[in-house]
Amino acid sequence: MSELPPLKVYYDGICPVCRRDRTRYERWAGEAGRQVAWCDVTEHQATLREKGVDPQAALLSLHVEEEGGRIMEGIDAYVLLMRRVPRLKPLAWLIGLPGLKPALRWCYDRWVQRRLAREGRLP
Repeated sequence: MSELPPLKVYYDGICPVCRRDRTRYERWAGEAGRQVAWCDVTEHQATLREKGVDPQAALLSLHVEEEGGRIMEGIDAYVLLMRRVPRLKPLAWLIGLPGLKPALRWCYDRWVQRRLAREGRLP
């Protein structure tokens, strides 16, 4: 298997669901998972600002940085991550469909906002 370019994933390390998803991803990804650096948004706020990403926006949506510095956000970030894992490739294709992506984005955004509000982490 050819080596994949590294990625940096900016995620909410405080969120139990996010941590479980990370653990599951690492288990399923195997060797490909070694090319993914997981960065807790709360610990990398200055780095995010330097890259033009508001840390609050990074809490509200997954951000993935590619090797060249391009940052993908939201469903596109999930698709980028999932394409690296053979068992997740079909799901990556499905969630990337133009007709489905906006609906998934709406549901995901509402879920994150409710979670952060419940935790008292929304400004």
